[in-house]
Amino acid sequence: MNTDNKLHIEVWSDVVCPFCFIGKRHYEQALAQFEHADDVVLEWKSYQLDPEFVQPAERYDLEQGLAKKYNRPVEAIHAMQQQITNTAKESGLDFDFSKAVTFNTFQAHRVLHKAKEKGLGDKAKEAFFSDYFEEGQDLGNTDVLKAEALKIGLTEEDFQDAISNDEYAYKVKQDIQEAYELGVTGVPFFVFDRKYAVSGAQPSDAFLNTLKASYDNWKEKLKTTPFINVSEQGASCDINGNCD
Repeated sequence: MNTDNKLHIEVWSDVVCPFCFIGKRHYEQALAQFEHADDVVLEWKSYQLDPEFVQPAERYDLEQGLAKKYNRPVEAIHAMQQQITNTAKESGLDFDFSKAVTFNTFQAHRVLHKAKEKGLGDKAKEAFFSDYFEEGQDLGNTDVLKAEALKIGLTEEDFQDAISNDEYAYKVKQDIQEAYELGVTGVPFFVFDRKYAVSGAQPSDAFLNTLKASYDNWKEKLKTTPFINVSEQGASCDINGNCD
């Protein structure tokens, strides 16, 4: 992705993270108020909340799965999901956890990387979030994942390449390793120009303030050279072949 002339924002997230979808909305609300929005580019990065989850042959109910994983009553999980649903509704999202399933998101992330390569990264992320949280689609099922990938504009060849080419598996793992090196312990995690970070689904005001601060810092950097001159100009040749 060429971001030489753009303020670069990176976001680590997982498809099954509800606050990642909510955070996306809050960021978008802030961006809509930001006067320099055209100078901003956002890049989605992969992160897995449960990378060791073994993909079952059948649909695996999310509520039951979370209750088992955290050894908590189903009622407690349901109450938590209801609270998240209410929070999502405030951002215009219609979550339906009753349809949600647990699945390993690795394959979905491979497809997201292919979509990003094709210029469809944000469209794919939005679609997968909605598929999972609002429609109850099982994106761990290859046929379902393929159907959703085709809807966003990928071809069958694109899809097969994404799920079979080791390049995309490497990209997913590379993102996760990078998150680890940056100290990311939860998602969503927004990084603005590799200087400012916003962790979690913060209010839109927090995103707007960070956009302003990071933009000002980025513009200031553009005015300066990245090098420190340690001597006077020496003899050299220019691009026209003039030497002195």
